[in-house]
Amino acid sequence: MGEPRLKRSEPELEAPHLTVVPEARDATEPPSRAPLRPEEQAQKLRVLEALLFAASEPLDERTLGGHLDSSDDVAALLGALARTYSGRGVNLVRVAGKWQFRTADDLSHLLEKYAVEERRLSKAALETLSIIAYHQPVTRAEIEEIRGVQCSPGTLDALLETGWIRMRGRRRAPGRPVTYGTSEGFLTHFGFESIKDLPGLAELKGAGLLDSNLPPDFAVPDPRDVAALTPDEDPLEDEAGEDPQLDLLADAEGPDKETPEGDPPAG
Repeated sequence: MGEPRLKRSEPELEAPHLTVVPEARDATEPPSRAPLRPEEQAQKLRVLEALLFAASEPLDERTLGGHLDSSDDVAALLGALARTYSGRGVNLVRVAGKWQFRTADDLSHLLEKYAVEERRLSKAALETLSIIAYHQPVTRAEIEEIRGVQCSPGTLDALLETGWIRMRGRRRAPGRPVTYGTSEGFLTHFGFESIKDLPGLAELKGAGLLDSNLPPDFAVPDPRDVAALTPDEDPLEDEAGEDPQLDLLADAEGPDKETPEGDPPAG
C-alpha cells in the first residue's frame, strides 16, 4: 500500500473589507441647533420683548430674527415668550402672521373708557366691510347686489381711509370695474391670523349677530385668502395708466345714492 495522500485544504477566503460611509444629510434639512443655556435664552427673550414692546405695529419673525443669531429658532423663542405672558394682563399674540403685545381679552372692558374713538363707522360701512371680507374680491356693483341697495362712494372712501380694505385690481368684465378686498390692517385690527378665521354661521348666531328668523337656505360664505390677483382680475394700472380713483370720482358726480352714514340724503 502506498502512503496515504493528504487532502489538500481549500484556502480560507478573507472577509471583504467594509468601509462605513456616513449617511448623507438631506440638504433641505435644517442644521441641528445646540440647546441654549438658560442665561442665553433669557437674554434672547429680553431682546424680543423689548422689540415687541417698542413697536407700534406687529412684527414678523424675519424682522425679529434680524436682531438674534442666525442659528436661533425665532418661532420657538416667541412661543416661549408667549407662554411667559399667558395669564397676564398683557398677552403676546400672533395676528396676520406677525407678533404683537395686546391687552388680555377678558380685561379689555377695563380700558373702554380710556379708548379714543376717532371715527364711528356707519351701519352701511359695516355692512359693506362684511361683504368685502366674506366675498372678496368683489366690485361695487356686486356689493350693491348683495346689500340690495346702491352703495355710496363715500362708504367705500371711509373704509379705504381706515386702511381695512384695499383696491385689489380690475375685473375682466365690461367697464373693468375695480375689485376690493381686505388688507393686512383689517386682520391686525380684528385680531385674525388669516381671513379664514372669520366667524362662521354657528359663531355668528352664538354671538347674537344674526336674526333668529333666517331663511332656511341662508348660509355664510366661506371666506377665501386671496392675496394675489385671481384669473379674472387685472392689475389696477395697465399700459394705459388708468387711475382707479377715477371710478370713485365718476360715481360721486352721478346722482345721490346713499350718504356715508347710510341715511337718505337730506331734502
